[in-house]
Amino acid sequence: MARPRKPLLSRDRIVRAAGALVDSEGLDAVSTRRLAAELGVSGPSLYNHFRNKDEILDAVADTVSAQVDLSMFDAADSRDWRAALHDWAVSYRAALSAHPHIVPVLARGPGRRPAGLRVADAVFGAMVDAGWPPARATHIGALMRYFITGSALGSFARGFVDDETAYDPADYPHLGQAHLLAERRQQVDDGAFETGLRALLDGLSLQYGELARPGTLRPRPKRP
Repeated sequence: MARPRKPLLSRDRIVRAAGALVDSEGLDAVSTRRLAAELGVSGPSLYNHFRNKDEILDAVADTVSAQVDLSMFDAADSRDWRAALHDWAVSYRAALSAHPHIVPVLARGPGRRPAGLRVADAVFGAMVDAGWPPARATHIGALMRYFITGSALGSFARGFVDDETAYDPADYPHLGQAHLLAERRQQVDDGAFETGLRALLDGLSLQYGELARPGTLRPRPKRP
């Protein structure tokens, strides 16, 4: 009987294997030697598809960017710039939170990554179409990336242990309930993100109103 053929090596197969390694063990687990072993191929064969490890990690990061919902920026969508920015931020954070180990790569910016560039283009274009000056639209895109990637890099609640003896009231009079934070991690972290996001949007809304007063801020029709 003929031996079963191994699946052909491809960029997608390499990226899926690298993504699984990053998710399970972190960025340091990824090497061309480890990936080759996981895929059952020789190390040099990876270089037919990627020049180095950094390119592989860039591709993994781009698969996460591709999971971000951008439909709120479509011309046919009725959401205003604030609602669209809010809903996009929630989707972006959800994608990053599902793959926290790749966040440091994403935090460096999109570079040449196609999906990452589509995200940046959609946000910037939507803000300009809403009437924000291009420089302010750039600031908003940067601000949102700082906030969202920062929130996905770690958990505030997980930074506290679930041992109540660790927070002696004699030393920490206001941390009597801190040992409960770990078991309520999602509630605490989601609540913190939503509070910060709404505060950010409130501040941007004030700036938007100030720009509009002299009559210089005129929303543009959404692009077809």
